[in-house]
Amino acid sequence: MSDLQARLDSGRTAAAAAETTALPSVVSVNVGMPQDVSWKGRTVHTGIWKRPVSGPVMARRLDLDGDGQGDLAGHGGEQRAVLVYQLESYAHWQRHFGWDETGHGRFGENLTVDGLGDDEVCIGDRYRIGEAEFEVTQPRVTCYRLGIRLAEPELPALLVAHRRPGFYMRVLTEGHVRAGDPIVRTRTGPGALTVADTDALLYLPGRDRATLRLATQLPALSPGWRDSFRELLDGTDAAGPAAEPAAGAEPAWAGFRTVRVADVVRETATVSSLYLVTTDGNRVPRPRPGQYLTVRIPGAARPAPVRSYSLSSAPGAGTYRISVKHEPHGLASGYLTTGLRPGTLLEAAAPRGDFVLDDGTGPVLLVSAGIGVTPVLAMLHELADRHSPREVWWLNSARSAHEHPLAGEAHALLASLPHAHEHVFYSAPVVGEDRGPAAHLGRLTKDALAALDLPTDATAHVCGPAGFMTDVQRALTALGVAPDRIHTELFGAKPSINPGVTGRPGRPPHQPSGPPGTGPLVTFSRSGLSTPFVTGLRSVLELAEACDVPTRFSCRSGVCHTCITPLLSGEVAYAPDPLDPPAGGEVLICCARPDTDVVLDM
Repeated sequence: MSDLQARLDSGRTAAAAAETTALPSVVSVNVGMPQDVSWKGRTVHTGIWKRPVSGPVMARRLDLDGDGQGDLAGHGGEQRAVLVYQLESYAHWQRHFGWDETGHGRFGENLTVDGLGDDEVCIGDRYRIGEAEFEVTQPRVTCYRLGIRLAEPELPALLVAHRRPGFYMRVLTEGHVRAGDPIVRTRTGPGALTVADTDALLYLPGRDRATLRLATQLPALSPGWRDSFRELLDGTDAAGPAAEPAAGAEPAWAGFRTVRVADVVRETATVSSLYLVTTDGNRVPRPRPGQYLTVRIPGAARPAPVRSYSLSSAPGAGTYRISVKHEPHGLASGYLTTGLRPGTLLEAAAPRGDFVLDDGTGPVLLVSAGIGVTPVLAMLHELADRHSPREVWWLNSARSAHEHPLAGEAHALLASLPHAHEHVFYSAPVVGEDRGPAAHLGRLTKDALAALDLPTDATAHVCGPAGFMTDVQRALTALGVAPDRIHTELFGAKPSINPGVTGRPGRPPHQPSGPPGTGPLVTFSRSGLSTPFVTGLRSVLELAEACDVPTRFSCRSGVCHTCITPLLSGEVAYAPDPLDPPAGGEVLICCARPDTDVVLDM
């Protein structure tokens, strides 16, 4: 009987394993506290620098004594208390890179071990090491900081491609461990899903749905990885490409197409609605209620500014309507609300966005402030068109009735629904204005929401300024609405995900410093910035960072998909190639460079 088969035999005992082959063992115990590291002009707080220690070290529930992590969102904690890496993988990377340097802990691991290959160890395996007992919970998280530590930026992706990630363990029984301790398997994990296969299941193409289903049922697998696999089964994605595209997710056309302004309607002193039609007389493709349109505006400036606006009309209207607020000093909004005339030609990308009306039958809350009314108004149109029997709550906040766009339209739609509730809040009302029977004086606060006796089993769609959405989310959660049933839409750039990066000043997006770029024009549509690509930068991500455009990344090497971004138009080339290429109309900006002028939804 081979050693591998003996290990997989659920009936064998640890004593039998010791008789058939030498036990795996701990070669080195490594610890290190977080430190600040200078990197690309920024400061990264990281605990990846580990050093070997002699003598016994106490393994505790959250980590080893003397050890710490700089980013607890991705490392450390009960599920990731101890990181393991193998001597065999050290030797593999020394051959691959031609390294001469030796020394344990260089991969950020706490235990350097002889044995326990990623293709043999399974999720849920338990091991006795010294006085402590451990359980395998997940593969290593792909992280750019490993590339910093070893001066190999592509290493996070290579760990996945070469199936050598290493793995985390939780501490079941606290106790001392030391170099030289034998490693005794005390239980084989159910399902026999190896560390290497688990890692590939999340990050590599060709997923098997039966294996995905198995992974969601492994009790030892850390909750974050289980959730990612559930999302993959559902056809959506948190940390890697979806197994199947979500229904209706494909845009109606690629790139930008010319549209004509059919009409301009003044809604309030600062808001105008633009009705857009095709130039060939055909009806525009039907959007999903709540989606947005990205518009390129040639007449406003050079290069033509690109902005995104939520569609405010009924999805089946046959035309697109965007309602634009004139922002002070707004280049694009000023032109659209004061300088535009019917017949003007614009360019539009296809409707996009996943802030869309849910398909449920339960109560729905449509909550908005200011111009944030536009996407939820499209949802209200859809409900009215369906003659929906759902309980609909319309909660809208504005300064006054004079500054309340599309109020009459919303009121008429609500009147057509059998189970509608309308509540409008005016924070700065004007004396003598006609506010209507649904008006409340004051802001839409937590106390105001509590007084309405809202259904806690509702699904909520919230749109407005960032602070407003945060306050409403907290208030609804406090009232008992499940957090995963509260959906929000952000008009501007998405919040950054820059794990470990500290002390970045909050600056608005700007042109990069130094000589102007000479490459293709890169437009960051949500940030309202266009700039030529700068020679010498490795990726669109690095250009965005040079412009202080909010960015999202983790691996920076084309594997984790944290940086995935809608590509509205243009072509890119990859270096390195992603392990699992994104779907059409999307781009991994961490390893992409523009081949042509590109417009990105960021």
